[in-house]
Amino acid sequence: MGSLPIGDYALLSDCRSAALVSRAGSVDWLCFPRFDAPAVFARLLDPGAGHFAIAPAGDYEASRTYADQTMALEITFTTSAGTAVLTDAMAVGRNERGHELGAGSPGVLLRRLVCTSGEMDIEVSYAPRPEYGLIHPILEAVPGGLAARGGAGRLLLSAPAAFRIDGATATARVHVAAGQAVGFALAHGQMWDPPLHAWDQETIAARLDDTLAGWRSWSVIHQSYEGPWQDLVHHSGRVLQALTFAPTGAIVAAPTTSLPETVGGERNWDYRYTWVRDACLTMEALWVAACPDEANKFFAFLADAAASQLQRGMDLQIMFGIGGERDLSERELPHLAGWRGSRPVRVGNGAWSQRQLDVYGEMLGAAQRLVQQLGDLDTITQRFLAAAADTAASRWKEKDQGIWEIRGEPRDFLYSKLMCWAALNRAIALAPQLGAQHKVGEWTAARDDIRAAILEHGWSEKAGAFTQAFGRDDLDASNLMLAITGFLPGDDPQMKATIDATAARLTDERGLVYRYLAHDGLAGEEGTFLLCTFWLAHAQALAGELDQATATFERAVAAINDVGLLAEEVDAASGEMIGNFPQAFSHIGLVNAAWAISQARQRAARRAPGGAVQARRPSTGADQ
Repeated sequence: MGSLPIGDYALLSDCRSAALVSRAGSVDWLCFPRFDAPAVFARLLDPGAGHFAIAPAGDYEASRTYADQTMALEITFTTSAGTAVLTDAMAVGRNERGHELGAGSPGVLLRRLVCTSGEMDIEVSYAPRPEYGLIHPILEAVPGGLAARGGAGRLLLSAPAAFRIDGATATARVHVAAGQAVGFALAHGQMWDPPLHAWDQETIAARLDDTLAGWRSWSVIHQSYEGPWQDLVHHSGRVLQALTFAPTGAIVAAPTTSLPETVGGERNWDYRYTWVRDACLTMEALWVAACPDEANKFFAFLADAAASQLQRGMDLQIMFGIGGERDLSERELPHLAGWRGSRPVRVGNGAWSQRQLDVYGEMLGAAQRLVQQLGDLDTITQRFLAAAADTAASRWKEKDQGIWEIRGEPRDFLYSKLMCWAALNRAIALAPQLGAQHKVGEWTAARDDIRAAILEHGWSEKAGAFTQAFGRDDLDASNLMLAITGFLPGDDPQMKATIDATAARLTDERGLVYRYLAHDGLAGEEGTFLLCTFWLAHAQALAGELDQATATFERAVAAINDVGLLAEEVDAASGEMIGNFPQAFSHIGLVNAAWAISQARQRAARRAPGGAVQARRPSTGADQ
């Protein structure tokens, strides 16, 4: 269908919603006013579903980077006649700094082009298509810009140029010479909101500068990791922050829907929601990459969204809307062609009603890691976390769909049992903070029962490794978490055998790791999974295999695009990134693997005569 490579895009975020911008300066994905709202531009998924492009007329070369310590994108266009820099950002609230970033984001896309030498003509193409391309709005020239009306939303594009309107598409050509700048601001509102007002050029420039200052203040306050791959770790921390919905503290798994796991296939899912698992692992990764002092807000969100489920004896729902919504019913958008013809395009996610018992372990793991940031827990959150441990203790023997949300019959997935063990192990350590010292005895008994069951039923002599589910011989990369959770030491013989089997039999020619190779009930195949490759590097570091861990890590980060972003998977045949983008899981894996390797290097250095410490533990204080 002529779709650009997924890695051709860069992310913009105001910690409420997100846009994807191509290397050619085209915004091909934008959801207002929330990550999970219907897209205003969706050319990412269909050529006719809307875009907002700014680029030189004629031939040019383009390079790009994020402005230092920010999530504002700079694209440098070079033509035979001149050079210009286009800076794109989603505006954050005026004067928001540090922890306040995104609290009052106005829902405005900022784009400002500065000619730095020579001269050039710039072409602007503006084709809003609200509700995933269903609406072709009425465009109307207004003082200071262009208004779009259609459906429940309103758009106002502040612009210095006169546009030619052709139906629902507007185009303009602007000439700029050295030192000249042109700015654009796209604002969104609802039909019942007060009228939108155009921003002048001075306001656009000032709000862009203010947004850059906001991101830099967040980076300075939060980021103190020092160690190998420091720039990648810091950038991944900003990406994870960019995937946070500031009003509630919820974290999306990715800002896109239906970018496929198999090109042309049906494994196309909507990731614009908060998975308890992904979000908790994000919080743990931020402990390394960005010192997450907003952790209490996230756990309050979870408690508000889900506490009543556990009190009623129900399973904890595995995912929620970013505003705490529970019903995420899945539907298809048949009018969209899909990225490279990958259909169906889906919104909503049917996995919301699945049973996945591992979520208790990730949630309590994040609570234990972030206990200093959480401070004194309120009574509701204490009861919520204690109830999560109780549920893990009472239901660990039951079957579920597992971490990979396999849409088939429930099984005794080893990872699910492991994370129930981890939930109890962590709850025991947290008992004083939870006011639950009286539960330690029963939690300890259940934890020990789970451990015995995993050791007895999770190991396969035929496979020579721990396997995906009890009674099966299939490998699964999630079993690397046996070492990462501390269930077994990394150098335990069975653990090392599992690590080696994963590296030898669950990888492609590039050395990237598949989640699993067993049949899962869905048509088609999927690519290698970047999180799993980082897990392998992490586990190898825990096993003391530093050279192997470093090599595995470097193979994974080789997939990263030119602005430091990772998708979910890598296509085994072509080597290009596939899956929703950018993917929190992948950046989580990068951060945690880098930290594990840095820690392993420190241990090795301490054992060596005269060895020096090579990396510093991240600060856990708010302003250190």
